[in-house]
Amino acid sequence: MKRSWSDVALSVWGVLVFLFLFAPIIVIIVSAFNTGRLLVAWDGFGFDGFIALLEKPAIRDAVWVSVQTGAIAALVATVLGTLAGIAMARHPGKWVFWFIGLLLLVSVTPEIVDAVALLPWLVFLGQDAGLALFNDGVVRLVVGHSLFATAVVSYIVRARLVGLDAQLEEASSDLYAKPLTTFRRVTLPLAMPAVLAGFLLSFTLSLDNTVIAAFVQVSGTTPWPVYVLSALRSGLRPEIASVSTIMLVLTLVALGLVAFVLRRAGDSATQIARTMTGN
Repeated sequence: MKRSWSDVALSVWGVLVFLFLFAPIIVIIVSAFNTGRLLVAWDGFGFDGFIALLEKPAIRDAVWVSVQTGAIAALVATVLGTLAGIAMARHPGKWVFWFIGLLLLVSVTPEIVDAVALLPWLVFLGQDAGLALFNDGVVRLVVGHSLFATAVVSYIVRARLVGLDAQLEEASSDLYAKPLTTFRRVTLPLAMPAVLAGFLLSFTLSLDNTVIAAFVQVSGTTPWPVYVLSALRSGLRPEIASVSTIMLVLTLVALGLVAFVLRRAGDSATQIARTMTGN
């Protein structure tokens, strides 16, 4: 059938919108192979920016702090969020309404507000309360990054279990299985695709958390986003684009693994989208 002019116009408009959205990403990927001193001046094609990751300790340390913090924060958020999601799905009641309200409050609160609140609180715990653990930069970053990620994992796990029948868990109880055994052999395997998806999403959220990291980080534990912000003063160099490209690839791989795990679990494209958004 011949397409109407409105369909053609909408298709062209959609392509233009996607180009506008992804053009900056394409530019940063191309700039990653620039051999010039600054990003704004193209001198030639090369891999000098990627080699700088191995040669410059400051860049290497910043990337390592981000990856380390992301992994630990994702683990913490996954454990707490999984338990919360299972509780909301399998033990409904009035408390769920209020608990979801608290999670929504965490989700919609601006990061700058969280950062301003976390800084004096962590200083109080580390200095006034004498808890030296909270003087560690990685611990501070993990606490700050895991707040929002925990809420995300809770949404995802709850969305997964709400759509599944609880008969298997009830049958396990009827066969005199202990609650812990039922949780380990029935409930957790049912929720595992959402748990893995929550872990990977938490990791990606931690990688680009800039505002909270800028407030709570201490000397010696500067994550990559904060390092990039500080580099603005002297001008962005090609190695910034190179490492950013690597981080982008890590993020895309993590998101791809999320979709793969959920797809293997039998979810449709619509269900994958709903699970990843916690709906």
